[in-house]
Amino acid sequence: MRTKRFLILLLTLMLLTCYPSTALAADLGLTAKSALLLDAQSGDVLYELNSTEQAYPASCTKLMTLLLTLEAVEAGAISLEDTVTTSAEAASMGGSQVYLYDGEQRTVQDMLIAIAVGSGNDASYAMAEYVGGSYEHFIELMNKRAAELGMTGTHFVNPHGLHDADHYTTAADLGKLALQCLQTPHFLDYTSIYEYEFRPDPRQLVLWNTNRLLKWYDGTLGLKTGYTPEAGHNLVSCVERNGLRLIGVVLGVEANRGHFSESMKLLNFGFNSYTFNLLHSAGDTITSALVEKGEMPSVALTCAENVGYSSLKTATAEISEVVELQPLCAPLTAGDTAGTLHVYKDGELFADVPLLVAQDVPRCGFGKAWLKMLNTLGM
Repeated sequence: MRTKRFLILLLTLMLLTCYPSTALAADLGLTAKSALLLDAQSGDVLYELNSTEQAYPASCTKLMTLLLTLEAVEAGAISLEDTVTTSAEAASMGGSQVYLYDGEQRTVQDMLIAIAVGSGNDASYAMAEYVGGSYEHFIELMNKRAAELGMTGTHFVNPHGLHDADHYTTAADLGKLALQCLQTPHFLDYTSIYEYEFRPDPRQLVLWNTNRLLKWYDGTLGLKTGYTPEAGHNLVSCVERNGLRLIGVVLGVEANRGHFSESMKLLNFGFNSYTFNLLHSAGDTITSALVEKGEMPSVALTCAENVGYSSLKTATAEISEVVELQPLCAPLTAGDTAGTLHVYKDGELFADVPLLVAQDVPRCGFGKAWLKMLNTLGM
C-alpha cells in the first residue's frame, strides 16, 4: 500500500515538473471552446485551453488585414493620405459594414478606422484590393504572412471573416498574430478608438468600437472582436496594468457578450498571478563610453526602451547584464546607437536593448585638440 502511494506521489511530482514553467495549470471555469493568455513582452504562454484546435476567426480576421495595411504604410508602399476608391464588390459586402457606396473615395486612414472600430467588411474588401493590387493577391499575402509568423493552423480565404468552411485559425495562431500587431507602429492607435464620426452627412454615421472592454476593463488597449453564428463570439484583447501587458484570446463563446466576461476571467487570472519586474526605464543612464576626437572625452549612454520581465508573483530570478559597446568617434548626435545591453534571466538571454548616445558630441576643432594634447603632456 505504501509503495502504491509512493508511486502515485512520484508520478504527480513528475507531471508537475514537466508542465511548462511559464504557465500555471488552473481551472478558470471558461466556457470558451479555446483560449490563450500570453505575456505580450516575452510571448510566454501563461494559460491555454485547446489553443491549437481549429476554430473560425470571424472578424478577428481583420487583425491580419490591418497588419498588412499598416506594414505597407511602414514600408512606404502606400500612405495614410492615399485615396481608396470603393469597388462595386466592396460596396456589396453584407454583415458588419460602414455602408461604403460604389465609387466612394476614402483615405487609407479612414479605411483603417472603419475596419478597426466599425469592423467594416466593405472597408476590409476595399483595402484588400488597394493593398494587394487585387483581391485575390491580397488573400495570397495574408496566407504568406501567416506562414511567416508560424501560424501553422490558419488558412484565410477572405479579408473580413465572413464564414467560409475553409477559413479557419486557432487561438495559438491568433496569439502569434497579436504579438506581431503590437510590434507594428500605430496599430493600437486604431484599435483603441472607441467612438468615431465616420460620416457626418447626409446621414450621420458614428462608429462604436465592438470591443466593450475598452470601457469595461481598466487598462484595455484594444485589438479585435469577431462573431458569426458558426464561429460564436471571439475576442483578441490586449490589456496593460502596472507594466504587465497581456494578450488574451477567447474563441467560440456561445453567450451574447460572453467573450467579454470570458476574457475578463482570463485576464484577471493573469494579473492576479503574474507581475512585471522593471529593470530599467527608457532614458535611464546605463554606462558611459569614450569618444574619439570629441569635444568631451566620454558620453553617457541611455536605455532605448523599458526593460523588464514578467514572472509569477511568488517567483524570483537571477538577473545579469552585459554591456557591448561599439567604437565611438565624433561628431555624434543624441539618439545615435552606441552599443547593446544584453540582459540575462537565470542564465538565458531574454533582452537585447540598444544603448543610445545621451547628448550631441561635436568634433573637436584643431585648436581644442592642440590644447588637449598640451594638457596631456602637462605643458
